Amino acid sequence: MKKRFKKITLIILPVALGVFLIWWSLSALSESDKLEIKNALKNVNYFWVFISLFLGLLSHLSRAYRWKFLLAPLGHKIHFTNGIFTIFIAYLINLVIPRAGEIARATAISKYESIPFEKAFGTIVVERIVDVIMLLLIIVIAFFYQFDLLKNLILNKIPKEPIYPILLSLLSILLASAFYVLIRKSKNVFFEKIRNFITGLLEGVKSIFFMQKKWAFLAHTIFIWAMYLLMFYTLSLSIPEVSSIGFGAIVTGFIVGALSIATTNGGLGTYPLGIQQVLILFGIASNPALAFGWLMWTTQTFMILFFGGISFLVMPLYNKKS
Repeated sequence: MKKRFKKITLIILPVALGVFLIWWSLSALSESDKLEIKNALKNVNYFWVFISLFLGLLSHLSRAYRWKFLLAPLGHKIHFTNGIFTIFIAYLINLVIPRAGEIARATAISKYESIPFEKAFGTIVVERIVDVIMLLLIIVIAFFYQFDLLKNLILNKIPKEPIYPILLSLLSILLASAFYVLIRKSKNVFFEKIRNFITGLLEGVKSIFFMQKKWAFLAHTIFIWAMYLLMFYTLSLSIPEVSSIGFGAIVTGFIVGALSIATTNGGLGTYPLGIQQVLILFGIASNPALAFGWLMWTTQTFMILFFGGISFLVMPLYNKKS
């Protein structure tokens, strides 16, 4: 009962927080502000909205194809269509339970492609590591172009006393060492299962070092993140008041949006507010900035809900024979 309550709480709390932020941001607006945002959304050029959605779709297709390069060294091949289905299912589930989509993705591909769960999950971990590296590279680029601005936004948030992160790091190392010894030495059945799972996971992670098509993997990775940035840029062209933002605003806004999506349920409530604050720093008026934030979040969420729902329904039918 306690475990069930805990699971339900972990689902409800992030959603409740997102709903609260939506209510708070809208309730703070005056009637004239709401009218201005409504007019901004009315004047949206939907040609650029569809272009943005198309670029986002291309990034997801590329991600599904790139997965084949990680699974090949493990002796597994997947149908490209199943790869696409699992990508969208993962994104859909992440809207409700952050990071649970990766587990669902590995489970689905394991079921329909007969790939051991731990190996599939290991390759997904590799993807996430590569994604973090790419995001860090984009942050470095943003710092290069907007150092003073981002220093005030991020660096000033770091605790001034260095002792706390040092103590936390030492404690983490001690706990990790104790866990490693326990897993390696214990003959308990439960810990043996964990040991076998970790072994399979590491085998999946190591697949990146044995890929025959490393350059193709890299090319797809660059393409995926280029599409993400272009999604943001092309959608900014749909609102006249926002279309004049420069490269620095695009990259900075993209970073804030990506972090929002990574740390909450698809950026529910936090994404529009984060984008608004960034664009205000770059001289965009508050209401058009918020309108753009909502438009960006809505289009991405709609795409995930639409294609994720179709994937949920169609994947079992597509794999009916298996």
